Amino acid sequence: MSRSVELLKKRYLENIKEKPDLFVGIELEYPVINLEGKATNSEVVKDLFRYLPSVLGFTIEKVDDFGNPIQLLDPVSQDTILFEVSYTTIEFAFGRAENIQEVEERFRDYMDLIQKKLGEANHAIIGSGIHPYWEKNENQPVAYARYQMLMNYLKLSRTVLGTDLHDYPQYGAFICGSQVQLDISKSNYLRVINAFTQIEAAKAFLFANSEFSGEDWDTKISRDIFWEESMHGIYPENVGVNSRLFKDENDFFDYLDHSAIFTAERDGETYYFYPIRAKDYLGTPEIHAFALDGREILLYPQEKDFQTHRSYQYQDLTTRGTIEFRSVCTQPLNRTFAATAFHLGLLVNLNKLEAYLRTAPFFTTAGRDYKSLRRQFSKKKLTDQEEAAIREFSKDLLILAEEGLEKRDKQEMIYLEPLKKELGLQFLL
Repeated sequence: MSRSVELLKKRYLENIKEKPDLFVGIELEYPVINLEGKATNSEVVKDLFRYLPSVLGFTIEKVDDFGNPIQLLDPVSQDTILFEVSYTTIEFAFGRAENIQEVEERFRDYMDLIQKKLGEANHAIIGSGIHPYWEKNENQPVAYARYQMLMNYLKLSRTVLGTDLHDYPQYGAFICGSQVQLDISKSNYLRVINAFTQIEAAKAFLFANSEFSGEDWDTKISRDIFWEESMHGIYPENVGVNSRLFKDENDFFDYLDHSAIFTAERDGETYYFYPIRAKDYLGTPEIHAFALDGREILLYPQEKDFQTHRSYQYQDLTTRGTIEFRSVCTQPLNRTFAATAFHLGLLVNLNKLEAYLRTAPFFTTAGRDYKSLRRQFSKKKLTDQEEAAIREFSKDLLILAEEGLEKRDKQEMIYLEPLKKELGLQFLL
């Protein structure tokens, strides 16, 4: 086993338990808009972050270079409210919960306060996977090293020749997603990754919510293009839907070994550089890197750099003993937790899900190129045949998800109602 694979295994497998309890971890990102359709006033949102600690009892966990609060923490629930890349996007990262209702209750409390405060300045949070007025905003990163590094790194796309990268390196400032983390075990994590890779077409159909006004892209999920045709997607193993199912753990970590390392810290300073595959990293004699102020320096690879490695795959192992599902656009506010319930129910019903996927009629005609299937079924207009096929596939998965939630016996099935209504499935069980 190569040293790079050893380091990746240590990073991603260390905290996976043999028999974990199943908790739910939810992250929700939202654009903040000016209700008059103008640019979002970042001062309004910064003011919100100065206001929230006093009314919610949160502590200020991080500030930007100018002393503005940018990350707030509730010491009891471990909920975090933070800026995501820019001052026009707010993220709610909830502490792990035993059921979805716990999270929903706290989310409603936060939103009541936030919407009221933003409303006083004619602003609001909306449930969209893309900021509708992105073109009017400055789309600058939060004045904090991690976000500045990320934005500067993405701007390297303008210097990469011979590739079909898009010209929106600032996209991180205006796209928003809905992520869920669920506990997995050493015996099932690969099964979970493989099973959920196979259902990305249905997820595209059910949860698409990020059409982009800046280009004539035939997709309702611009986030896929933004990610895959950016610096993050130079190595296809680094981002998006996995290109294959994995035979075993070694096969998976070989795939992860082809993902990228593009940043390192030295003496408290953050540097970025053109991506290097994890497998090649330690053998690279020297790296031409950039500091946040644009200075160029030479870096020498170190094993500790693997401690900040992360991939951007849609079924992503975390360092917390969970899998993060990250392909879903931010959802309309009236179906905030539908995607969470969908993933949770299917995970609980994993055995049945796997059995169904082995013989699912959908794949007989559509094939099993899971990456291209997601793109195909996120198109703005489907043929009648495509529509019929994906609806049936989605219905079958929804039934399995509801069965899984029934097994949990925590009354979480209600969160699937918007999806059931959309598919004409009002009475499943």
